[in-house]
Amino acid sequence: MKLKFIMAGVLACIGVTAQALETNTEEPKGKAIVQVFGNFHTGFGVENDDRGFEMERSYLGYEYNFGKGLTAKAVMDIGKSSSVDDYQRIAYIKNAMVSWKNGSLTLNGGLISTTQFNFQEKFWGYRYIMKSFQDEYKFGSSADLGVSVAYKFADWISSDVIIVNGEGYKKIQINDGLNYGLGVTLTPVKGFQIRLYGGLNESVEEGKKDIVNLATFMGYKHEKFSIGAEYNQMWNASYNDGADQNGYSIFASVKLSKVADLYARYDDLYSNDDWNIAKDEALAILGAQFKLGKYVKIAPNFRMSMPKADGVKNGYYAYVNCYFGF
Repeated sequence: MKLKFIMAGVLACIGVTAQALETNTEEPKGKAIVQVFGNFHTGFGVENDDRGFEMERSYLGYEYNFGKGLTAKAVMDIGKSSSVDDYQRIAYIKNAMVSWKNGSLTLNGGLISTTQFNFQEKFWGYRYIMKSFQDEYKFGSSADLGVSVAYKFADWISSDVIIVNGEGYKKIQINDGLNYGLGVTLTPVKGFQIRLYGGLNESVEEGKKDIVNLATFMGYKHEKFSIGAEYNQMWNASYNDGADQNGYSIFASVKLSKVADLYARYDDLYSNDDWNIAKDEALAILGAQFKLGKYVKIAPNFRMSMPKADGVKNGYYAYVNCYFGF
């Protein structure tokens, strides 16, 4: 009889231990990545002929969490060609990466998201409406092949280092130079963040210069509103000596309700000695965002483009941007 009680107790202990182990073990799991950006737009005045529906970009992929901080992600980017004469959809591999996080340390390797303006893009929060300043004006690429390391030293300071090819995710590695970046993020008080970033993209061709990037950002985010400002400087764009550019972006948003926001943004882009005057401009955008359920967003907005070239008139546009994703 005692033996039966002993055996029952042993079995019960084994059962409890197994259940505890099962509870503490992180089960591997995956999720699909689907994001679609589209819009309808029309110009006014000199831009009256610029109108129509547009499918700007689609991201399709999958992310898998193996447990113990290890994840893998692969994403396909389907977008437009940069050539004005090419109207075909072009597909690229945007991400093919492995990440490992252990406490305050995060490691990324493969075709990874870069750190040059990723922080600003997330703070801006309306990527499907318009890219962040550096992405919009080609100060760098949003993804590249290489490795990055990030470490959170304390609640108020973290830092990251990245080494990538420097040619983006749409090109194979042709040059032997590398792109190095160092970033520091400060949070002196809750909601207020400062971001500093410096980068060097090596040139190995004779007669070409290294590209140097400097980015600064300050922003405050509250549950009811957010405001941010960034200043960016790039020396030797496209590895050309003296092809320097700089500019700033100021943006803000106000939460009206659980499903509605107002947002505004102003960009200003300059080039040294007007070498890029044909593309230098100021841009203003004002609009609203409405969330239609969990996966759909619609954002009507008005835009004014103010080119800096002599004799070029301002452009006025109305957009309705749409987002679907999970």
